[in-house]
Amino acid sequence: MAIYSIRDLEKLTGIKAHTIRIWEQRYRMITPARTDTNIRYYTDENLRLLFNIALLNRNGLKISKLAKMNPAEIAAKGAEITQNKASVNSQIEALTLSMIDLDEVAFEVVFSDYVKDHGFEQTMLGLIYPFLDKLRVLWLTSSINPVQEKFIGQLIRRKLMSTIDQLPPIEATPGVKKIVLYSPEGEPQELALLFVQYLIRVRKIQAVYLGSSVNLSDLRDACHLLRPEFVLTILQDPIPRQSIQDYIDHAAHSIGDGSLLLTGSQLFITPVTLPSNAQIINGLDETLQFLDGLKG
Repeated sequence: MAIYSIRDLEKLTGIKAHTIRIWEQRYRMITPARTDTNIRYYTDENLRLLFNIALLNRNGLKISKLAKMNPAEIAAKGAEITQNKASVNSQIEALTLSMIDLDEVAFEVVFSDYVKDHGFEQTMLGLIYPFLDKLRVLWLTSSINPVQEKFIGQLIRRKLMSTIDQLPPIEATPGVKKIVLYSPEGEPQELALLFVQYLIRVRKIQAVYLGSSVNLSDLRDACHLLRPEFVLTILQDPIPRQSIQDYIDHAAHSIGDGSLLLTGSQLFITPVTLPSNAQIINGLDETLQFLDGLKG
């Protein structure tokens, strides 16, 4: 069983600590546990209850009314709202709960309903990416543990792989652009690259994904064989034993006549001088604009 401080609850739910204390003290809605030394802490049950209280409150139920309901009634009402196409914030909260509880069924309900209403691409853009942004904050503040992050990551990865597999491969015919994707050694951004692969293929552009932890020697060999117009990678984390500038210079040289497309936070942490065959794509919006331009 996980335990949380009131600050953890604030980070996970977005509800201010002083509001949680009011709900706890005035309305007796949240009952923290105490250690042997009388230090207050909160449990998974407290967290679930708080998520549902916040969801119902945002959907018009007053706290005074919720205070008269028991936790089971609150949970049932929260599930009803989630299933009836609640707001994106509510769906993100439902995904967060599914991660905390390691609940694959709950994840599947939220994800599938969103895909049904909005399609796969918009589900990734409008639901999963905002959720992953929240996940990064929770990870940086140690509000979730590694097993929770790995659990939700593999569920999202499986959805991406399954959807990509349903797309027919794009043949290398005249006029069809080819983009090679890879991640450097030690770079963890596989989910982002898989989604970009989907975005490329669904736009009828040829995508060749080399995988993760690709060294520059292997990249050079692949580009010599494939002759891609573009090579795309994400530099989110520092490159081990090498500066970002040095890595970019060597990567640009390794890809031959193609153009190197770069994205990721490392490009903005340290100023870099781009080789003549490299360009920065700043974030998902610019990636979509670039791909839509190739499609046209």
